[in-house]
Amino acid sequence: MDKNTFALTPPMGWNSYDYYNTSADEQDIRKNAEYMAQHLKKFGWEYVVIDIEWYSCHGHRMNDEYQYIPYEDMAMDEYSRLLPCEARFPSAAGGRGFKPLADYIHSLGLKFGIHIMRGIPRIAAHRHCGILNTDVTANEIAEPNNICFWNPDMYGVNPKKPASQLYYDSIFALYAEWGVDFVKCDDICRLDMPTAKEEIRMLHRAIEHCGRDIVLSLSPGAAKIEEAWLYEQNSNMWRITDDFWDDWKALVHMFERCEVWQKHVTPGNYPDCDMLPVGKIGGWHFGERDTNFTRDEQITMMTLWSIFRAPMMIGADLPQLDEWTRKLLTNRDVLHVLNLPNQAMQLVRTDKEVIWLNTEDAADASGVGETVVYIALFNLRDEESIVTLHAEEHPELTGLLDGKSSATELWTGETVPVHEDVVSAVLPAHGAALLRI
Repeated sequence: MDKNTFALTPPMGWNSYDYYNTSADEQDIRKNAEYMAQHLKKFGWEYVVIDIEWYSCHGHRMNDEYQYIPYEDMAMDEYSRLLPCEARFPSAAGGRGFKPLADYIHSLGLKFGIHIMRGIPRIAAHRHCGILNTDVTANEIAEPNNICFWNPDMYGVNPKKPASQLYYDSIFALYAEWGVDFVKCDDICRLDMPTAKEEIRMLHRAIEHCGRDIVLSLSPGAAKIEEAWLYEQNSNMWRITDDFWDDWKALVHMFERCEVWQKHVTPGNYPDCDMLPVGKIGGWHFGERDTNFTRDEQITMMTLWSIFRAPMMIGADLPQLDEWTRKLLTNRDVLHVLNLPNQAMQLVRTDKEVIWLNTEDAADASGVGETVVYIALFNLRDEESIVTLHAEEHPELTGLLDGKSSATELWTGETVPVHEDVVSAVLPAHGAALLRI
């Protein structure tokens, strides 16, 4: 199965982590899916992803003390495959797993995703649990020193043992039965352990073997640019940052990360800037709160994600979205830029401003048309300022602005003048403009 025959545009959806952390339950997932179906689906938002610890039996009750309970009891079958905790996901009872919930999300016209950790459950190794279609037990492929340093759930597996691939095959066969469309695998992207490279390849082979199109997302970052080929050949998304939260300094740093990865955005392959921390968010170490990003900073974030063509995963509790945030996430003209077929490029980056470019070939039914130019201007200063693009300084723009006298700013719909190949806009502190010329 060619992974580049699906996810031909950046995946768009919602992930439970930024608001629910380890505590999401079936009711939470259903209400967010229902909101997406009613308000966001028609704009391209389609993935509903349950993040970490859906198999934990008690962790969601102890978030004030632990994010991940050490040596927690987990819901698991006889073949070392984690299952949704039935106390939190009642429809999973009777061995049905996530299939009833996935079926419901599919009935809404949406797609269903889950988070997993790299490797095999430690508890399965300790109990010598089986592996489907083998005589091997979990302890024979688990590597006790191959562990995640921030989560106690799993051991990495030994890639030299054939049963390790069979274990990955078995979990993805289960996910295919459930109807999973998206898998986010954690503790793997930045290659902290020496087996991570081969485990990425094993994940890809398991998806090929399962017979279902499943988007593979690798976390956490920062991904290694020297391993771009590895990520591109085996996954659809890979994190270029560690967890991204609502901090302006982190957003400024993302411009540098996007510059490094800009040539690696192709159909089916997307460097991932992580979730969009907008609206109401939460976390295990703090309670519910509004995003710390100003409105201008949120526009900057959405503009960068869109022109860079990063996957978009909303981190907010969707039913609590206010009108302004909902409009931020449903601007058709801005989201059109996200789905352009061409690679974008950074033209300017200083500590004060950034400018990005993308283009679109717009032809009529007869094949006649002209190139549409998209320019994103970013003001990184702490005060209002003018950001200006001089086309003559950039060979990439040769001829593209000839004869152009105006541009449309896609966030406001306002007309911006273009004078002699000069594009300029007055931007608020930490603000952005996205221009269609």
